[in-house]
Amino acid sequence: MVMSEKPIAILYEHPWWFEPLFAELDRRQVAYERLHVGDHLYDPAQRECPYALVVNRVSAFPSNGRQPRIVLYVQQYLAHLESIGAGVVNGYRSYLVGASTAMQLDLLERLGVRYPSARVIHDSSQAVRASAGLAFPILIKPNIGGSGAGILRFETVEELALAVEIGTIDLGIDHIGLVQECLPARGDHICRVEILGGQVLYGIRLPVSSESFNYCPADGCNIENPELAVEAFSPPAEIVEDVSQILAAAGVDLGSVEYLVSDRDGRAYYYDIN
Repeated sequence: MVMSEKPIAILYEHPWWFEPLFAELDRRQVAYERLHVGDHLYDPAQRECPYALVVNRVSAFPSNGRQPRIVLYVQQYLAHLESIGAGVVNGYRSYLVGASTAMQLDLLERLGVRYPSARVIHDSSQAVRASAGLAFPILIKPNIGGSGAGILRFETVEELALAVEIGTIDLGIDHIGLVQECLPARGDHICRVEILGGQVLYGIRLPVSSESFNYCPADGCNIENPELAVEAFSPPAEIVEDVSQILAAAGVDLGSVEYLVSDRDGRAYYYDIN
């Protein structure tokens, strides 16, 4: 087999999360190029990819002070790479799905897996009407979010109506949001299963917090809750099967799915694709 002389490209954002990866690539003498998204630009006229493979590791969530434009820019760059036939890990479709909770719900519905009932809105004035038929408490979630950013919980329809009236609801950068049932998590924890190429990398449990919806387990990602307890566990076979088909349908090469087991019926409900 003839090896490509082109380098691998690592499209990344966080200034130090990827240092271990870069150190390992250096140790193995792998030819690669660092593409920091904050400095990146591209030329649509360039129709041959200069890289053997582009590994996309930019988060699809504009949270924790990140610039929302980064998410929108990466979508355009990945579309360009797809148009020229470049090899990409976590390419255009996976990034679109990762950045859109509304698209995730459509995907989960199509696959026939359970998720908390929700309605999609484009204006906060629609929230009360959208909550009809949902069991309170409910959540208002920006379509493009992450690390719990912008999520609000309402115990009653009266609380929700007041928030609409005084303008405290922010639907985020694309002005689309979800009105979604907030299910009681059995054991007061949520679960996350990460998969690479069909193989489970890890399963973790994270405690539910009454103060935050940020369950990001990465170093420096959860600075308001630095003592967030992370417990490893082996996910059941049926969960692994569900997660695998969800990620495959989303076109995700490396990613995770979060779920909770509802105390109402003891069944797993999936609510986030990373």
